[in-house]
Amino acid sequence: MAIGIFCLARSGVFSGGRQSLTESEAIFIEPDSKTIVEISANATFSGLMAQTGLDPVLVNEIYQAALETYDLAKIKAGRFLELTFSKDNGEFKELVYKIDSEEELVVRCASAAGSDAVSDVASPDAPGVAVFTDVEAIDSAVPTVPAVASVAAYEAFIRPIAYEVRIATKEGEIKTSMYEAALENDIDERAIIALADAFQWSIDFAMDPRVDDTFKLIYEERYLDGEYQMPGKILAGQYINDGKKYQVYYFEEDEDNSGYFDEEGNSVQKMFLKAPVAFKYISSGFTTGLRYVEAFNVSTGHRAIDYAAPIGTPIRAVGDGTIISAGWNGSYGYMIKLRHNGTYQTNYAHLSKFAVKSGAKVKQGDVIGYVGSTGFSTGPHLHYEMVKNGVKINPLTEVLPPGKAIREENRVRFFEEIASWQAVLEE
Repeated sequence: MAIGIFCLARSGVFSGGRQSLTESEAIFIEPDSKTIVEISANATFSGLMAQTGLDPVLVNEIYQAALETYDLAKIKAGRFLELTFSKDNGEFKELVYKIDSEEELVVRCASAAGSDAVSDVASPDAPGVAVFTDVEAIDSAVPTVPAVASVAAYEAFIRPIAYEVRIATKEGEIKTSMYEAALENDIDERAIIALADAFQWSIDFAMDPRVDDTFKLIYEERYLDGEYQMPGKILAGQYINDGKKYQVYYFEEDEDNSGYFDEEGNSVQKMFLKAPVAFKYISSGFTTGLRYVEAFNVSTGHRAIDYAAPIGTPIRAVGDGTIISAGWNGSYGYMIKLRHNGTYQTNYAHLSKFAVKSGAKVKQGDVIGYVGSTGFSTGPHLHYEMVKNGVKINPLTEVLPPGKAIREENRVRFFEEIASWQAVLEE
């Protein structure tokens, strides 16, 4: 049978109460039908659709129409499938599934293209709304409808999620940690993590923060149907660390140069991150002389930085590059060697397991492995080495070049765009 030929209808008037949830919760609205199905653990697309009473032929048509664009077998627990049906005749019009925070899949009848979307889903207590939380209640209330309502082709595509964006400004003072300061000032923790990421090339938030440091951020808040969903992009930020002021501004110069810049238009994004792992403390620093390790009764050099961290802590590539080896390496235990260019290489040792294989291309910030205590190790930590022109150097003192500065012809535009943000940060 050819795929994408018919749009099948679903009919029936729904009523019922609230019972225990088995796989998902479906909200039915009369007379216009918008069905919201929550995806539970181990649920399948076909199984969830069967609960809503959709004819198996229609379910297959939807699945096959979407397949080249997105495989609905990959739907994830905790998200939702939104189905819209015609208010006039119950005909299926559209399915929407949010793939991630940025994009959503749409599968719809071509006849529904260009038509107005169904109004917002009413609350379960609103008149004309019945909430089904029991599979048997759904199955008995919704008959299978084999009838053909109209002849039309399906179309499937991915589109950006149309958030309403509002600009928020928050600030805080460090007493214990950035995280605690965020909670005290009613800041979404995801926004404070994004702020730390914007400063990650300049400030090591595990080591550098001091009591009485202050921060301020201007960022997007994303809303759907008037309800707050999540923070968006950090537009500007300021962190005063031990009296020294750092500022970052998001700017898109062109397709090849976008990201965070300081107030003078210099990129704050450097070749390497300040640290490859979220750590508790540095358990051993860089030394060129011998050090005695009592547990093994040996004296060795230590041209590396040891970051103490729990087993399983993710390890990030400090810069773009190619994995030249990932395997067992004697006293280093499980080790990864990452070549960045003809000058620099970084090594990560004593891992518990790998997240990449030899030959893989990685980007700065990608997780490449996990902290362990394999090989010549007295406890869980990351042994981190930086190699420059074949010689191990101290990564904490190496001065690294920044990314591309904004070109002269675009600097006026940059200063104009950040002027309002700068005024807010300086208040």
